[in-house]
Order: sequence, then C-alpha cells, then structure tokens
Amino acid sequence: MNAPVDQATFAQIRDTARRFTQERLIPHEREVEETDTVPAELVEEMKEIGLFGLSVPQEFGGMGLTLSQEFEVIAEVGQAALAFRSVFGTNVGIGSQGIVIDGTPDQKERWLPGLASGDVVASFALTEPDAGSDAGGVRTRAVRDGDDFVITGTKRYITNANRATILTLMARTDPDTPGSGGISAFIVPTDTPGITIGKHDSKMGQKGTRTCDITLDAVRVPASSIIGGETRLNQGFKTAMKVLDRGRIHIAALATGQARRLINEATGYAIDRKQFGQPIAEFQLVQALLADSQAELYSAECVGRDAAARFDAGLNIAMEAACAKMTSTEAVGRIADRAVQILGGAGYMTEYPVERIYRDVRLMRIYEGTTQIQQLIIARNMLRRHKGGERL
Repeated sequence: MNAPVDQATFAQIRDTARRFTQERLIPHEREVEETDTVPAELVEEMKEIGLFGLSVPQEFGGMGLTLSQEFEVIAEVGQAALAFRSVFGTNVGIGSQGIVIDGTPDQKERWLPGLASGDVVASFALTEPDAGSDAGGVRTRAVRDGDDFVITGTKRYITNANRATILTLMARTDPDTPGSGGISAFIVPTDTPGITIGKHDSKMGQKGTRTCDITLDAVRVPASSIIGGETRLNQGFKTAMKVLDRGRIHIAALATGQARRLINEATGYAIDRKQFGQPIAEFQLVQALLADSQAELYSAECVGRDAAARFDAGLNIAMEAACAKMTSTEAVGRIADRAVQILGGAGYMTEYPVERIYRDVRLMRIYEGTTQIQQLIIARNMLRRHKGGERL
C-alpha cells in the first residue's frame, strides 16, 4: 500500500492530468471515434507524464499514488473518451496490481519498472467464454509438468490483449477443487509459444479500446510464474478479488469523470439553446434534469472517495467497493440519458459528444463485475456482517 504523495506534488500531478485531458485528449476524440485507434503520439505523451505508473510504488519507478489520489487523477482523465484511459488503465489497475499486492520480490523487480514506464503493458486474463460473472468457473487448465505448468484454454474480451507484453492470467491448477479454490494466478509473457491473440472486437461504443480473445495451446511457463511463488499455488482467486476490489473504485472514478463531462456538455447546451424566446436552461423541467444529474454525481463522488479512503486505511472494502462501482456506473448511465434528453434531437447526432458518451458508458455497468454481481456482493456482506453482530 502506497504512502500519500505530498500535497504540493500531488496537486501538480492532478493539474497536469487535467491540462493534458482538456488540451490533448478531448480534441482528438473525433479522430479516435472515426479510426478506432488512439494516436501513437498521445500514447507516448501518456508515458512521458507518468500515467502508466500512477499506482506502481515509487521504488519501482512509479508515482506511488494512494487510491484516494488515483481516484482524483482518473476522474480528470475520465472526462475524455474512455479509449484514452484504457490505453494505460490495465497497467494502473487489474494488470499490475496482482504483482504489486502479492508478487514476489523478483517478480516486482522484473516487471514493475516496465509497467510504470509503459514499456511493458499488462492485461488481466480472467474472463472466459463460460466464465465471466462466475469467475470461479474458470476452465483454463494449468497442468504441472516437472518445474513447469502447461496452460491450455481460452480467454475472452481481454482488454489490451493485442497491446500486452504480459498477462496476469487465472488458470485452474487443482481440477479436483470446484469453484474458486483451485485457481492460481500466473504472469505469462505474450510472446510465449502457444499463445494466439484473436482479432480486435467490434463494440457498440468505446472505439479505440482494444479487447480480444486469447487462445492458449499447451503454453509452457515455469512454476516461478505463479504470482507470489509456489506458496500461493491455488490462491489466485484471492489475488484476483483483491485486484478487482481496488479496480472497482478505479472504475467509480472513471464514471465520475464521464458524469462531469456530461453535465458540463448538457449545462452549456441548455444555456446556449433558445426555445420560445429564452434559453432552455430557464425552463424548470430542464433544470430538474440538470439538478438530478448533479445530485447523482455528488453522491457518486462521495461514495467513491470514501471507499478509496477506507482502502488506503487498510480496511476490508469488498462491500464498499461494490457500492462505489454500482452507484457510480448506474448514475452515469442515467446522467447520459438525461444529457441526450436535454440536447433533444442534437443529442442523437454524432456531431455532439453526448451521443458517443451515451454509448460508451453503457459498458461500465458490465465490466469489472456487472451491477447484478455488485448487488450480490453487497447483500452477502451485509448478511455476514449482521450475523457477526455488526449494525448500521
């Protein structure tokens, strides 16, 4: 867990992210939408200002931000098209944090400096054709063969797979243990023989993001590739859950950024657009749409920041992370719908950003655990705590 970066330094980091987002990223959104690609020069600029290493400890070349500080930076970058954050997002979150949290000293020394600089890109390979929300249903097998494991299986919808240098990959190492108990987490370089990266998926929104299937055909890796070493054999699901709890708060920050952008776009349009001889911002029903959106944004910000602070304090935040992810992603979906409504016919046109954002944010209620999975996590934690004597 990172110690806080001093406030003066952090203010510079946050302000740099804000300027970069407003001056460099947002002006390139239309290009990304039309080409389905983030320009290479912007990726290099992301590396230069340190975005790939926000969460990597300073001793390994990263910025070493706390999750609370990361929340504020991601909420800034999150005002631009989601494709931009996706370029470095797996390095900051689910791709790297398994190594940061549970990796051996050798694994950290080998991989974290490259992840911090962006020279190494990590993907989190958990989801499969038959294992998404049911993460314990992983069928990819890792069979022991001397000092190695031989991995066979298929992963689906893996973010940054065709950009990745390494995979944080979940595979079943104990076929006799059902559910999550027999899963291990491996670091697998993508140039290992037997790995095939599928074609880039075509999606409803989030143009410029990269998701692909991965096929593993007798991929041989040393036992030392297990995250945390062999003492963590069959403990990979626990690593995955630690990573996902943290990642869900990251997604809450991202949803916060998108909500801010939507509200700014809708408010500006309402002030400028005139009907019946006056700005539509003067109409009370339009004001109600804006007010509801602002109230939901404020709620999402508060929940996300509180969950991040609890994580930084070392508390068990499985329930709070699920609350933050669910609250923020559901809210941004409603805010996007209101923004389109405020713009009216213009909101349905590709000329205006809210049309694209409306499509982009729909995915936020699905990845890193659907809303329905968050509901189950919240309810199960409520029941467990209540049975243990805790009261609200």
